[in-house]
Amino acid sequence: MQTSGGGNTLSEAEIVEAALRVVRQDGVEKLSMRRLSRELGVSPMAPYYYVADKRELLDLVATAALTGVRKPPPEFGPWQMRLREIVDQIDEKLRKHPGLGDVLIEQMLGKQLDLIAAVMEILFDAGFDDRNVLSAYATIHTYLFGRSKVNPRDRNALHDRVLPEAVERATKHMADLRGKYSYDFSMDVLIAGLEAQLVRQRDSHV
Repeated sequence: MQTSGGGNTLSEAEIVEAALRVVRQDGVEKLSMRRLSRELGVSPMAPYYYVADKRELLDLVATAALTGVRKPPPEFGPWQMRLREIVDQIDEKLRKHPGLGDVLIEQMLGKQLDLIAAVMEILFDAGFDDRNVLSAYATIHTYLFGRSKVNPRDRNALHDRVLPEAVERATKHMADLRGKYSYDFSMDVLIAGLEAQLVRQRDSHV
């Protein structure tokens, strides 16, 4: 294995952990090969001995960030409980690594097929047909990894303009979007919607 400019050998685990620290501290948009080298305390070129480019680095980060997510076994409970459990695990990982959802939208199909399969298997167990399993997964995926798009970090734009009454009333609770209340609300709606769709699917086959 090559060594860094300071003579110290870097491991893949050290590189990934340093990258995750950058993501936790500054968000994924600040992660670059140069920023990584500063975090590691090595020369700007040293990480390139181990990682070809930022895309490969993001692949490693995405995989490492979701390590430990486990599909709950059938005895854990009904499909609703198992689905909520695995989504809760993913959400916990995302909260530790701000901005990672943006990366995972692009990386999931290439790098996280086991995790996608785990969610889909729970949906198949629930009784969804093939087409609805795909649609249900897409809905879950969009919520988990895309919800930051409706929860911007910079909220100054809302304070600098006169808002319609309905918007003003609702956005007083903007802080909830990053908290447990909004997450629980959204998951309750999502699972209730899936239950309703499952009933509709069954009725359509009668």
